[in-house]
Order: sequence, then C-alpha cells, then structure tokens
Amino acid sequence: MYETLFPSLLITFREALEAALIVTIMVTYLRKIGKQELNKYSYLGAGSAIVVSLLVGVGLQTLYGGLGDTAGQLFEGVASLTAVVVLTSMIFWMTKHSKGIKGELEGKIEQAVTQDELYGIAALSFIAVAREGLETVLFLSATFIQDQVGTIIGAVIGALIVLGLSVLLMRGTVNLEISKFFKVTSILLLIFGAGLAGYGVHELIEAGEGSGIDIGVLGEKPFDINPPVNPDGTYPLLHEKGVIGSVLKALVGYDGNPEWLRIIVYIGYWIVIGTYLYNKY
Repeated sequence: MYETLFPSLLITFREALEAALIVTIMVTYLRKIGKQELNKYSYLGAGSAIVVSLLVGVGLQTLYGGLGDTAGQLFEGVASLTAVVVLTSMIFWMTKHSKGIKGELEGKIEQAVTQDELYGIAALSFIAVAREGLETVLFLSATFIQDQVGTIIGAVIGALIVLGLSVLLMRGTVNLEISKFFKVTSILLLIFGAGLAGYGVHELIEAGEGSGIDIGVLGEKPFDINPPVNPDGTYPLLHEKGVIGSVLKALVGYDGNPEWLRIIVYIGYWIVIGTYLYNKY
C-alpha cells in the first residue's frame, strides 16, 4: 500500500509545476505590458484544460473497470507503455526547450495582443496546460491501477505543493531556475520510466499467457529472490509485496522474479535514455 505515492507525487508536482510556470509567465508578461485585464483569458484556458484532463482520467478508469482479467492486463500493459512513451518524449522535449520557453511564450502573447486575438491567449494557455494535464492523467492511470490510495494521496499532495508555489511565483516571492529544476526531475522520471516500462511488459506477458500466447524463453523467469511469505500471511520486508520491496518496485521497478523480456526492456531503457540524458547534461 502507498507504493505509488512518491512516483505519483513527483509526476503531479513536475507536470503541474510546468503548467503553472507557463501560466505564470503569461500572467506576469501581460502585467508587464499593462494588459493585466487579459489575464482572465489565461485562467479560462488553464481551467478548461484541467476539466478536460479530469474527464479523460475518469473515462479511462471507467473503461478499465469494465474489463475482464485478460483484457484488464492488456489495458494495464498498453497504458503503462504508452505512459512511458509520453514520459520519455516529455523528457526529450524539455531538455531541448527548457531554456527558451519563456521567450517563446512571450513572443506568442505579444502577437496575440497586437493582432487583438484575445482568445488566442486562452488557446495558448489551454494547449500548454492540457498537454501537461493529459500527460499526468496517462501516467497516473497506470499507477492508479496498481495502487489507488497511494496514487490519489501522492497526486493531491503534489498538486497542493504546486498551488502554494504558484502563488509565490506570481507574487515574485520565489524565483525558480527552470533548467536546473527540469534536470533533476528528468533524472527521477528516468528511474520511474524504466520501472513502468518493465511493469507494462510484465502485464502484456500475462495477458498473452491468458490468451494462450507463449513467447518462449523471453517469458521465462531466470530467478526468484522473493523471500517466502510469513506464517501469519504477511510479506517479508524485501518481498516485492512487502513494505520495502513494494516501495522499491514503484520507485525503481524492483521485481523479485522478473521475466527475461522485462529484464531486457528495463536495462535497455536505462542504457538508451540514460545515455541520452548524460550527453545532454
């Protein structure tokens, strides 16, 4: 229980803060050029994006709730791997654009104000926040399936922290160095991405087995280091369902008896994406 709390907290914190930074840049710039009365369009776009993201999240969970065992495993696998793709794309995008995002946004706002395209401001805010919101929903959908309570608690804590920071940012009380922030969180997301990729592969293997599909040696488990279950039915600390093991499973993809394909995907993700980040930073 609560094994997904920290991952969901971090992803919500990062994505929500990214969205908050964008809205803050817009609001601050409009105030700077004496057009603060147009801030309502920024808030309108951001609010609409949040509503759409929540509706998508409810829709995904409703869809999952109506599936059988094999279909549910297939859904979990596809959702997890899709979240990994989106997560990785986000890391790539931010390593390229984090330094120039402020100037790019201000240029688009200036254009919208000059051409009197006021709803262009709302659209800009909507697209920016919706992108982060949908990424968050996709990732949390994958963790929600594993641990509902931990995911909800982590997401709420992350959102509340960002809400407080947003107020300070808009007041100018806090000055956040964007490039360093994304550097640190990108490394943490790399860790979560590897674990999520491994989990997604595991669920697809189980869905395949449930459908009578055998992938041969790739589906075999080369070892099993899970300690035996305690006589009282509880799990030892290092068991993947134990207190420590479950946390490690959520944070770094720990598994006491993984399939060969899961091991290959997990290590491969670390090598490929880790090398990319190392070269960029």
